[in-house]
Amino acid sequence: MKLAKIFAGALAACVALGVVPAVAEAAAAVPIMPLGDSITQGGSIGGYRLDLGAKLRADGRSIDFVGSLADGPASMPDRNHEGHPGWTIAQLDGSVTGWLNTYHPHTILLHIGTNDMYGSDPAGAPRRLSALVDRITNLAPDTELFVATIIPIRFADPAVRTFNAAIAPDMRAKAAAGKRVHLVDMYPSVAIADLPDGIHPDAAGYSKMATTWYNALKAVPGSIGGDPQPPTGGGPCTATPRIVGTWNNGFQGEVTVANTGAAAFTGWTVGFTLPAGQSLGQVWGGTASGTSAVTVKNANYNGALGAGASTTFGFLVSGPGTASLDAATCTSP
Repeated sequence: MKLAKIFAGALAACVALGVVPAVAEAAAAVPIMPLGDSITQGGSIGGYRLDLGAKLRADGRSIDFVGSLADGPASMPDRNHEGHPGWTIAQLDGSVTGWLNTYHPHTILLHIGTNDMYGSDPAGAPRRLSALVDRITNLAPDTELFVATIIPIRFADPAVRTFNAAIAPDMRAKAAAGKRVHLVDMYPSVAIADLPDGIHPDAAGYSKMATTWYNALKAVPGSIGGDPQPPTGGGPCTATPRIVGTWNNGFQGEVTVANTGAAAFTGWTVGFTLPAGQSLGQVWGGTASGTSAVTVKNANYNGALGAGASTTFGFLVSGPGTASLDAATCTSP
């Protein structure tokens, strides 16, 4: 990656001069790959990447957009991406292995399928996207993969709606199966009026896309740097929450319960609070009470934890707003 190479060269120069440098912030930059077609490329204005990068840097995040292409205004601090104008899902699928091996992205922002909508087989596009997502998650299982519904097309909106309706449950199923796949509902973010040519957003439309990507990234701890939610709780029992997958008006979460003491215990109780307007749905691996202020007790098969042992329970949440999991508490007998 470009920043890593610059850092490595500067480090070598300092060593040659006998200078011991401080650790450079660039060395910790999170590699993010914007992946897709011309909507990711964004033309001369840099697409959504311009405003998204600005929002993340304003947050103090150290990020590095990666890819083999570079587009956008000369003043844009980070112009790299894998947005290939005119490309279809199948074309990305044919090249993504090399890009993953070259750039090793920690996070991928995938918006693809627009060119499939007016190709020869729009009905097969959801199947092709599913195969592409499986390829990425199999090759890079630890990468956080954000998959967007595609934005409108003025002259092919019924096909777009059909495609988006098909991919949403598929992406949620992959997330529920434990893959690091996060559905981002991009379609409602951009209006037909934001598409001067009926396909590509103007600057205002790209800014709206940037905001949607930004909110999705903020909802998944670790996707843009920083440590995952630290364990909290008293005594030997700790609870570490994590967001596994997100979609419009809902998300999937999980909590790892660990015995950090020197002796076994025979049961645990975890508590956490959901944002206003959101409520708990299905729970597995535990028995829950409450829908906003939530208490989860162990199931009959995972309450006994020896010293150093852990278990995990999962759940679904529905409701408006950003997916969020604050610190969880854990108590044991």
